[in-house]
Amino acid sequence: MFKDNRYLNYNATGFQKDLIAGITVGIVAIPLGMAFAIASGVKPEYGLYSTIVAGLLVALFGGSRFQIAGPTGAFIPILLAIVLQYGYEDLLIAGFLAGVFLIIMSLAGISSLIHFVPRSVTIGFTTGIAVIIFTGQLGNFLGLTGLEQKEFFHENMIGLTQQFHTINFYSIAVALIGVAVIFVLPKISPRIPILLVALLIPTIISVLVFPGKLETIGTAFGGIPSSFPPFKFPEFTFTKILNLWQPALIIASLGAIESLLSAVVADSMKEGEKHNSKRELMGQGIANLITPLFGGIPATGAIARTATNIRSGAVSPVSGVVQSVFVLAFLLLFAPYASYIPLAAMAPILMFVAWNMSARKAFTHILSIRSGDSLVLLITFLLTIFVNLTVAVQVGLLISALSFLRKMSGKLLLSEAKPSEVEIVKVALGNRDLLDKYIVEGPLFFGTAKVFEDKYPKMFTTNAKKIILDMEHLSVVDATGEAALFTLLEDADKAGIQIIIKRLPKSKITLFKSSGLYDKIGKENFFM
Repeated sequence: MFKDNRYLNYNATGFQKDLIAGITVGIVAIPLGMAFAIASGVKPEYGLYSTIVAGLLVALFGGSRFQIAGPTGAFIPILLAIVLQYGYEDLLIAGFLAGVFLIIMSLAGISSLIHFVPRSVTIGFTTGIAVIIFTGQLGNFLGLTGLEQKEFFHENMIGLTQQFHTINFYSIAVALIGVAVIFVLPKISPRIPILLVALLIPTIISVLVFPGKLETIGTAFGGIPSSFPPFKFPEFTFTKILNLWQPALIIASLGAIESLLSAVVADSMKEGEKHNSKRELMGQGIANLITPLFGGIPATGAIARTATNIRSGAVSPVSGVVQSVFVLAFLLLFAPYASYIPLAAMAPILMFVAWNMSARKAFTHILSIRSGDSLVLLITFLLTIFVNLTVAVQVGLLISALSFLRKMSGKLLLSEAKPSEVEIVKVALGNRDLLDKYIVEGPLFFGTAKVFEDKYPKMFTTNAKKIILDMEHLSVVDATGEAALFTLLEDADKAGIQIIIKRLPKSKITLFKSSGLYDKIGKENFFM
């Protein structure tokens, strides 16, 4: 179905480059996979399973040469909400359904429609997600105990204040060491994988200097099993599908947006590179369809890991395969050692990710414009934080659509032609009848039909027996616009007025013929 050109002229040298790039990305993916899983309310190994399975399948079936897939920060709020409300098992069902939706999007060619999501909506929920991730790690950063994850932002903030008396200064010390590594290490050596080092150094210090003084993956989750999970099909019921299809659709939509954005970024980093968007969504769909069957959480293309892959010298999807194999090897050989990782060491990593994804400059820029986009941005942002991502996206898109329709309603013009133009037309028609000419310009669709219906009765207030409508610049006509024209013809007929259409574009003539408007107006009443 899809022709794969991602391995053209591949050779042994290319494999060596992919091997190095894949291992490098794998080193970055391990801490992120565990951190995103924990932040999503599930065990850290589920993030590793997702990194392994989704990373492999997207590399094999995706549409980008360099795409690296796995758990991402964008999914955290929606996954956490599903886990809190329905549980981990139902999260797997939601992920499976998201895979189905992504495959449907690919087959239906919806990849091009993703670009029509307003920037104010994407920046709004992205920044909202960043705030949720950042604040969600304050408890681990401070070492607070007795915290319970809640569905709503304000409930979690109240919980933080109530448990602030349990602050652990050992946790703060370890977290600050991680922060120092993240900000200082790149200045010393940019090529070192800072996130892994920011996890290792605080872990080693906590084991040697503060043993038993703070909560770790082992004490919180019982450690990570050093084995790959068996294949298991989720238990589907009609009720579960009914409850989960909306969250699943949001997961699929976010996954589509983020994966295609990541693929575009990859194209921009490699001259002449061009991803296949339909194939990319198909690969993402297959990955999210299969990943839950091995206990993994939803995944998508990860911009930071994809960029790391390219900077590390990758030349083909083989690097993505190597990444998955590397993470699998870590799981099988070194997973027990992950039990010693303090949660306080993971907090700075997630906070760093949140800070980078927050789109601060774009947010303040759109907000400063003080336009309809600013309102959409602010509402989407606040709903993401205080309600949930599903509602935020739906309301953001709805307000954007209404704002667009309001703008477009002013784009339809129905104006009276100049007297000199009317005289020219009279001569062209070969008669001196009482005649008026009007210019119809812009879109005539459901968003502007009411404006047209309000304006055209004014044409009947003169003594003209013929009215010419110049439609040279009529850009769009839909079913509602056609209905408005039919109403115009009926009213004109009752008033004894002949309607003549001038310079209608050929594409619209075809539309008029198929709808019956052409016959209603009459062939003799069309002229160029």
